Amino acid sequence: MIAEVVVNSAAKELNRVFDYGVPNNLDVVVGMRVLVPFGYRKQNEIGYIVKLKESSPYKCKDIIKADEIVFDEEKLEIAKWMSKKYFCNLSDAIKLLVPPGTTNDVDAVKAKTEKWVSIIQGADLALIKNEKQKRAVDFLLDNIEAPIYEIMEYVDVSVNVLKTLEKNKIIEFKENRIYRDPFKSKNIKKTLPYELNDEQKRALESIDIEKSKEYLLYGVTGSGKTEIYLQLIDKVIKNGKTAIVLVPEISLTPQITDRFLSRFGNIVAILHSRLSKGERYDEWQKIKSGKSKIVIGARSAIFAPIKNLGVIIIDEEHDSSYKSETIPKYDVRDVAKKMSELYNVPLVLGSATPDVRTYYKALNGDIELLELKNRISTQGMPEISVVDMRNELATGNKTAFSRKLYYDMVETIKKGEQIMLFLNRRGYSTFIMCRDCGHVVKCKECDVSMTYHMTENKLICHYCGKTMTSPTICPECGSTRIRYFGSGTQKIEQELKKYLPNASVIRMDVDTTKGKNAHEIILNKFKNENINILLGTQMIAKGHDFENVTLVGVLAADSSLNIGDYKANERTYQLLTQVAGRAGRGSKKGKAIIQTYLPDEFSIKAVKEQNYKNFYDTEINMREKLNYPPFCDIIVAVFSGTEEEKVKLASEDFYKKVKEYFEVYQPAPAPISKINGEYRWRVLIKEKLSDDKNKILSDYLESFLKTKSDIKISIDVNPNNMS
Repeated sequence: MIAEVVVNSAAKELNRVFDYGVPNNLDVVVGMRVLVPFGYRKQNEIGYIVKLKESSPYKCKDIIKADEIVFDEEKLEIAKWMSKKYFCNLSDAIKLLVPPGTTNDVDAVKAKTEKWVSIIQGADLALIKNEKQKRAVDFLLDNIEAPIYEIMEYVDVSVNVLKTLEKNKIIEFKENRIYRDPFKSKNIKKTLPYELNDEQKRALESIDIEKSKEYLLYGVTGSGKTEIYLQLIDKVIKNGKTAIVLVPEISLTPQITDRFLSRFGNIVAILHSRLSKGERYDEWQKIKSGKSKIVIGARSAIFAPIKNLGVIIIDEEHDSSYKSETIPKYDVRDVAKKMSELYNVPLVLGSATPDVRTYYKALNGDIELLELKNRISTQGMPEISVVDMRNELATGNKTAFSRKLYYDMVETIKKGEQIMLFLNRRGYSTFIMCRDCGHVVKCKECDVSMTYHMTENKLICHYCGKTMTSPTICPECGSTRIRYFGSGTQKIEQELKKYLPNASVIRMDVDTTKGKNAHEIILNKFKNENINILLGTQMIAKGHDFENVTLVGVLAADSSLNIGDYKANERTYQLLTQVAGRAGRGSKKGKAIIQTYLPDEFSIKAVKEQNYKNFYDTEINMREKLNYPPFCDIIVAVFSGTEEEKVKLASEDFYKKVKEYFEVYQPAPAPISKINGEYRWRVLIKEKLSDDKNKILSDYLESFLKTKSDIKISIDVNPNNMS
């Protein structure tokens, strides 16, 4: 028998199958991980069997070792589909299907075992010699079997006593599989389903769990989407099937995990990057064995080896973290849709601020729209105020806090209620803004803000490559008060201590959440110790539900409007709406204060009015005129190498070859033009992708690799950012 094997390599020239003989002593199937000799390398390589056949026209080496089955035929189909759609090696897609920690080394993570002891059936108990042996045997007769450490602890005997009993064939030792439990420190109390209101009932009853269909559950913040997820999954589980639930951020996982654990208990598995390798491996194995019926996790949890899938749920479906920034650069929403079709199960997308592309599909009937227009709280939606920071500056207030926000923070603390302060730091690039009129320089061709490149002292559009000298005078009002906009949470924390010296503050950002369980520790501390202010970045903006939070303050709300991206307005609306929605989720009325230098921007006005549909209508009209998604796909090809001239020539060659098939813009230096000593050039395509268009790009990639081995190329479809 011959096995077609995909070798675990990122090299584009190895993106094909290799034939290997199957020794008679090995039983193999498609989806099995194997160890194979490869080329002239001394070290054997990991590979994956993707097909079995009777013969090969080549002289084949034999497989050395067969390991576990890591994927089935359906998952292999998903991997092949991803390879074509996202222009990546098949092995790159297969890696996502492999148990965590074992991608590059079969034995990197092993199952954890523990020595247990049991009585041998028919053992001659007359051979017991002393009191210690008798205590150990009596304990085992009562408990059938037990781990060694328990016997030693409870009956006070040594290992030598147990070894003597083993020698006399009274007891036997065996290795028992032990699962590392990421929930062991949690004290979870059982909860029962809540009574649904009429809107929730209609939404739940509309979801057909017997067939493949896509649903958008569009509900305002606090409208009870999670309870619908829980009751939908309960129906699926009772129907003998399983569920995958995706959440966008690791910081969301603790609270939503607690909700699911309290409802469903130990049939819940969790998968995310903050677990240890051992914990992730064990959770993966629990899912694979069928012990876990519900999988909760971030993006990669979609590839969990769950059997008999019944529903896929993507919470906060609009979130940018659902798009991978590393190879393979997949969008989990696309993968979930493909799985929905393959497994014939419903896909539920939930959000208070849907992705514009998703809502467009819902209005066009491609997705069924389910709406929740009201909060389940009797207090209703929070009151939202917008403060013009230009007026604050004009009247002498140079602090980070408007007078209104400062006054309301003081009053909220006096009442014993809590505050969340959000600093919008989305985007990495610096932009230039006039402090007098709020003007930001934008590209006239693309209607996105131009990005300041300090080394060249130029503004560059990351879409068409247009450049201009950085102005020293505002082109709108003539002011010389132009500055590079930006601030940090540490600086804001210092200001809080200065102006509110008696307030307790806890900060949640990349710097404070590096440790294991750091997100959960911070959130629990904020809740349980009634800390006055939680200050954070995007990780506090969504999903959190604190009953005592009545005030939300947004600092630098304009930041996401100036990220050099066509999605700038959408991201601004989503972030501000989500963070404002953290206020007033309990029995007390909430309010949100948004500080901005651009109060007249339509996305900020829509947040104040709490009107997604007004925002959507304006945004979709603009995108149609400028031919942005959903009316096209944006494909970014990035070329990189150590010699800039060669990189530039490669990008120009690509441009010439594809311009007859696509709407393509001329090559330009990438926004980050040099990384790790490699120069980067970029070509932008705007086109509605199809199988034929995909093939054109794939064929070019194949020919490119044969002629330009010293240049790397990366293709990203609908990227989150243009770097």
